[in-house]
Amino acid sequence: MEFVRIGQRVLHVAFRPGRAGARPVVFANSLGTDLRIWDGVIARLPAELPVLCMDKSGHGLSDTGASSIADHAADMAGVMDHCGLSGALFCGVSMGGQIGQHMAAHRPDLIAGLILSNTAARIGTPEMWDTRIAALEQGGIAPMADAVLERWFSPGFLSGQPAAVAGYRNMLVRTPLGGYVAACRAVRDADLTESTRALQLPVACIAGSADQATPTDVVGGLADLIDGAQFSEIAGVGHLPSIEAPEKVAEILMALYEGMM
Repeated sequence: MEFVRIGQRVLHVAFRPGRAGARPVVFANSLGTDLRIWDGVIARLPAELPVLCMDKSGHGLSDTGASSIADHAADMAGVMDHCGLSGALFCGVSMGGQIGQHMAAHRPDLIAGLILSNTAARIGTPEMWDTRIAALEQGGIAPMADAVLERWFSPGFLSGQPAAVAGYRNMLVRTPLGGYVAACRAVRDADLTESTRALQLPVACIAGSADQATPTDVVGGLADLIDGAQFSEIAGVGHLPSIEAPEKVAEILMALYEGMM
């Protein structure tokens, strides 16, 4: 466990230095989750790879305060600079994928390739996010938690892994309400279409066939937006393949990583 102050915020990070000179892998998580969602993927990566994860602002053990995707990207860039990392393969899911898209456009020295999991250049509509934010401000996270979990996970995982589902529900509802709402506003206000369309770097997009939050056609549209982007659909998983199918995510990640050698 490590804490890093970037500007006005203290951020919780997990950093495995790996072998000097090896290309680092950096992970960014989704709305309502923390860095532990990548544990199963990281366990399947070669030990010599430097690996960085971070609880984004308002989640996990990090301070609140970020109000835009640009703010979250600046936090991650600051942590990477602190750790001496550049030229990374960045792997982000959902909101984390938007953070990666922004960083690739604005800090290309830090990002050499992207794994964009269950994400888009624009996620949802402003009206959808406004409705969610109003419900959160009135009742908090808990009343909508079960509906969120149904978007996160496939029906098979929901019925077959009740203890894990309960644990991830705890992760969701224990997210600070202010941090969660601020992150919702950041995603609502983000339209990365033009800057993402201009990206020129290796990209692999991942969809889950049972994802109700960013369905396959949405992720496919993202892949179509980026010149040369690869597209993979993982069968039978929802919005968080890193939890339901970490071996598949690690396989896709390593294929892109090795292609960048």
